[in-house]
Order: sequence, then structure tokens, then C-alpha cells
Amino acid sequence: MRKIVLSAALAAALVVMGGSAALAVEDGDPSAPSPAATGYTPVDPTEPTLGGSTAVGECDRDVPWINYSVFLLDPDNVATGHVASLVMTAGDEEYKVELGTLVDNKLSGRVLWPGAEVDENGNAIGWPGWTIDASGTYVPTDENFAWTRGDIKAVIQVNPQLEVPLSYPEATPDCATNPIALGLTGDVAGKGDLARTGVEAAMLPISLFAGALVLVGVGAMIVTRRRGSNA
Repeated sequence: MRKIVLSAALAAALVVMGGSAALAVEDGDPSAPSPAATGYTPVDPTEPTLGGSTAVGECDRDVPWINYSVFLLDPDNVATGHVASLVMTAGDEEYKVELGTLVDNKLSGRVLWPGAEVDENGNAIGWPGWTIDASGTYVPTDENFAWTRGDIKAVIQVNPQLEVPLSYPEATPDCATNPIALGLTGDVAGKGDLARTGVEAAMLPISLFAGALVLVGVGAMIVTRRRGSNA
């Protein structure tokens, strides 16, 4: 009977020691026995990611925007932050665009492109790389975030971060991404690369040719009538 009691006590002590060793391993105690010695294997948490997040440049009503969608995949809830931002860099230049706080690990919306500006009605009144001179005319400048119109690097940051492809939106026949096609640039009007300006320039020779045909037709009619009256 005594041997049975001693055996039971020894087994209980081993169980307690094993549990203490496992807890010591979890707590990072350097004096604790190795996982191999205790049979306990710690499980590392899955690192959070921003896979599927995007940031895209878009022109809308002559205004350059950045449309963004941020998705945080964090199955083990180990992310240390939920505030999203977009960091744009080019050489020594850097600018951070605050996007907002994730809700249920998601966030989407749009923000003005750096250097862009709209009035109270949402009409475009400012573009990156352009400024207004003393006469009220828009003129190109190396300031006002002109560098963001070139080759840039863009990174969405929460914790973790993700690099995304982003570039200044291209102009279309219906949307200008600088003031040239809007007739706001004085002497430089018509010298830009906007699609709308290109269409107008292409139509000019056609309009002149059509006008010439009309004049020729009118002249022919006058000559014909004069000949008829003289006869």
C-alpha cells in the first residue's frame, strides 16, 4: 500500500513539473528546459499582411484623385496598429497621405492627389506642378508636388506595409489633369500633352478646310448668277 501511495505522489509531481516547464517555455524563461525535453512545441503566430490592398490614380471632373482599398489580414490579431497611410517617395522627396483608421480590418475611399485642389463645388482649381502667377494665370512650377507626376514609389502602411503600383492619372478627352486644356494657362495654352487639347488641335485644320469650301461655293454661285444676268 505504501508503494502505491509513493508512486501516485511521484506521478503527480512529474505532472506539475511538466506543466511548470511548459509555462516557463511560453514565458521565455532562459532557465527552463528545452521544448524537446518537455515535449512542448510553441506555435508562432501568423504575421499580418495587406495582400489585396490597392491605390490607383484616377481623373474625375478634371481633378486627380487616389482611390484606395486597404485590407488587413490578421488571423492571430497580432497587428500593433490599425491606422492606414500612403507614403509616396521619389529620390529625396517623401510625402505621407493619411488615409484613416481601419474598421473590421478594412478601409476604402479616395483622397485628392497631393498638390490638387477643388473649390466648394468640387471643381478643379489646382494641380500638382502648377501655380498661379501675379496675373492670375496658371504656370508650370517645380514645386507644389510636381515630383509626384513622375516615377514614384508608393507604400501603404498600417503594420505591416505593402508597396503598390501608383502613377499620376492620365488625361482623357473628357478629363484634364492640368489646366492647359481648360484655357487657364495664358501663353502656354495648347502646348501641353492633354488629350482634350490634342482633339481641338486636330479639328482645327478640318474646320479651316470646311470654311474654305464654303467660301469657294459662295464665290461660284455669285459668278454663275452674274453670267446668267448678263446673258
